[in-house]
Amino acid sequence: MDARFSRLVEVSDGGSGRPVAWHLLDNGPVLDELGVTPVGTLLCVHGNPTWSYLWRGLVAAATDAATAVAESGSESGSGSGSGDVWRVIAVDQLEMGFSERTGTERPLERRVADLSALTNTLELSGPVVTVGHDWGGVVSMGWAVDHPDELAGVVLLNTAIHQPEDRAIPWPLRLTLQRGMLGRATVATPAFLETTLALAHPPLEAEVKNGYRAPYRSADRRGGIGAFVADIPVDEQHVSWNELERIAAGVRELGVPSLMLWGPRDPIFSDTYLDDLAERMPQADIHRFEGAGHMIAEDVEYAPVVLDWLGGIHSRSLSLSKGTDPVEKLPFDELREREPSERPLWSVLDELRDSTETALVDMKPFRTVSWRLLSRRVRQLAAGLVRAGVKPGDRVSLLIPPSADLTAVLYACLRIGAVVVVADAGLGLPGLTRAVRGARPDHVIGALPGLTVARAFSWPGQKISTTTLPLPTALALGVRHSLGEVARLGADEFLPEPPAASAVAAVLFTSGSTGPAKGVVYTHAQLEAVRDALSSQYDVGVGTGLVAGFAPFALLGPALGARSVTPDMNVTSPRTLTAKATARAAAAVDASVVFLSPAALANVVATADALDASDTAALAGVHTFLSAGAPVPESLLAAAGRLMPNATPHTPYGMTEGLLMTDITLEGIRAAADDAAALPDGEHAGGVCVGRPAGSVRVRIAALDDDGMPVGAPGEQPGVTGEIVLSAPHLKQAYDRLWVTNRVADADSVPAAAGEQGERWHRTGDVGHLDSAGRLWVEGRLPHVIVTAGGVITPVGPEQRIESLLGVNRAALAGIGPRGTQQLVAVLETEPAASRPAALGDSDLVAAVRHATALDIAAVLVVASLPTDIRHNSKIDRSALSRWAEGVLSGAKLSAP
Repeated sequence: MDARFSRLVEVSDGGSGRPVAWHLLDNGPVLDELGVTPVGTLLCVHGNPTWSYLWRGLVAAATDAATAVAESGSESGSGSGSGDVWRVIAVDQLEMGFSERTGTERPLERRVADLSALTNTLELSGPVVTVGHDWGGVVSMGWAVDHPDELAGVVLLNTAIHQPEDRAIPWPLRLTLQRGMLGRATVATPAFLETTLALAHPPLEAEVKNGYRAPYRSADRRGGIGAFVADIPVDEQHVSWNELERIAAGVRELGVPSLMLWGPRDPIFSDTYLDDLAERMPQADIHRFEGAGHMIAEDVEYAPVVLDWLGGIHSRSLSLSKGTDPVEKLPFDELREREPSERPLWSVLDELRDSTETALVDMKPFRTVSWRLLSRRVRQLAAGLVRAGVKPGDRVSLLIPPSADLTAVLYACLRIGAVVVVADAGLGLPGLTRAVRGARPDHVIGALPGLTVARAFSWPGQKISTTTLPLPTALALGVRHSLGEVARLGADEFLPEPPAASAVAAVLFTSGSTGPAKGVVYTHAQLEAVRDALSSQYDVGVGTGLVAGFAPFALLGPALGARSVTPDMNVTSPRTLTAKATARAAAAVDASVVFLSPAALANVVATADALDASDTAALAGVHTFLSAGAPVPESLLAAAGRLMPNATPHTPYGMTEGLLMTDITLEGIRAAADDAAALPDGEHAGGVCVGRPAGSVRVRIAALDDDGMPVGAPGEQPGVTGEIVLSAPHLKQAYDRLWVTNRVADADSVPAAAGEQGERWHRTGDVGHLDSAGRLWVEGRLPHVIVTAGGVITPVGPEQRIESLLGVNRAALAGIGPRGTQQLVAVLETEPAASRPAALGDSDLVAAVRHATALDIAAVLVVASLPTDIRHNSKIDRSALSRWAEGVLSGAKLSAP
């Protein structure tokens, strides 16, 4: 901690009238020395048992930004974003940190008054942004409610403003408050302090722990810790109950820009309290940092986020001075601001409500569902869900395997304006748990396995089962209704007004291949645009038979009017799909379109010998074949083409954020390869060609600098490697409760060309280039770019050249060491597979790898299997490989990655 910021201030104590000493961290004097004028003040309030040391990073970051402004000669406070100068005042509350120990009882009301007395003494005027954590969040919000004219914004980190009536206070606090425990745990011993410090992820370094311990070395210095815990209002008789209620009510009236940064691993302030705050402050920007917990200010680099957010609200003029523009609402709070769509997602269900033709097929157990039956079931479930308490805007988590039940529930929710949360089992149990908790569903509809997991992991929401359960089982799982009961509730099919096209329709979770799975928010209009893009690109419509080996794709079948089926497979392991299962699914719907993930496709090709004449005939009826989710080798597409001889093989490029961006056929891949081969050496970066933009999609590239980072305005110049930036009507709306991720992904820097006003752009995180024919080539992910002493290297091109070698099945290129001087390591799956991980010494294979890539490969490692994502079993986790390879080459045990 920089000692320049530490100061003592004497303030008249409102109770005794005598002066008391407050300790602060304050960069104001430093700003004066720099000759810069702040645009406002951050008033930071710590919780229990921390002190102003908690905010040292924010004080330092704000001061560094001010120093940069001073050195640049810019007019202070005139810029936006990083050019803004902020004074930061971080207080030690009385009885805490290095502030005075007065020995006076200070319940919540007095602490709020204490803070006001301090700011009066400092003659602090607006604009002020309060920043609070833990119990400091409550105190700071008390000051905010009492100073509306000075208040410009609110920042909160893991705190609570109200205790839900149906929830007990967190168990660590209940334990501490037990008779005989409070004094021993908080004052007589440092147990409470040490327990709090142990909540950091990763663990705090020793010197940081000592920083937090510094003001609390003896029992006589820890009285405030115990007093803070004792001041938790557990019931209406508590002295601080009324003040907490006053603050909680006042928060609703603030209406200023707000930022909530949250660590979901907090055993004290869980997402329950975040939900309450979000309901009281619907204008808030929210970011949940997966993996972070109660000590979020230590777990993540929060200070740059706060300063970036402050720059954004300043540049947008959102209430930095009272009475300016109203705060923008989050897109997923706007439920009914436009007319219903002319062609909603359920329109085909309405049009074919009297048709006895097949709408979908379940393969195990086998059953067919007509359009008439599906349409009636959707209407009954929609009406019944309303009567069961599901409201427009409510979130409904679907834990149902791909089936007619899943399809009917999905469209019923869409019809009534409920938001479906789709996090498939392919995420794995830990990923699924994070996704469901993060999406905060109001209702959970699931089959028995899903409901059992939901109960075991305390997932939120009213529970509805797909089947009627025995009463003891239903009670044990907290199930209120079955789908059969819901359908009977809605037997009259009385439906509410349909949702607006701008209303949120779904939260779809990404695969989690590059970090924790993210919830992607789609409106009804955007999902309708996805439907229309797929229909136009692949000629899918009423009468089309669709085999979807990737379950979420099957859910669009009824919207497209297609007969759809998911083949018999384990959805959590695409490699379990066989050629025979695919053929039987194709026969069941007379399929003309087949969609499979690359991993599923590889096993289909590998098991083709089991096909009989009827299977072959069913596959011969396919005229369009799609494989996407990861790069698809030309040889694999060709092998699939031989199984479906009358089909045109396609490999679309897309992502959860935009399901169809570009498309290319097998013939197109071969033509692109021929064109690339004709280029002089060094003029083609390699990569996977994913074709030209589909429909109205626009593609641009943000060039990489020498540090491997995208810079400048994205453009369309051929041959420039950089981050891929996309625009399309069917792009997602936002990431759910991920303000930082939205800030990075929304390509605000993309300039609007003629006729492009209002276009939305998305930074994909993928790296690639456009060729002279307008085709997009993908070279890897931005986090996987390697920066060596010789320059920037994208991984896919070298990996392709390695995979062309005899005996190599798959390859991954990893970088180890400091960025800028990284060393290259090739990690290989060989044929036959290696029995155990090994580092290859000098050998013909190592020499061939170095020759094929023309790169200085430091080491070649072989493994039985490269780590891939759970959902597709295809996307190689190069970041994990880099960490593993660095450990191996540093002498760690040679275990599987």
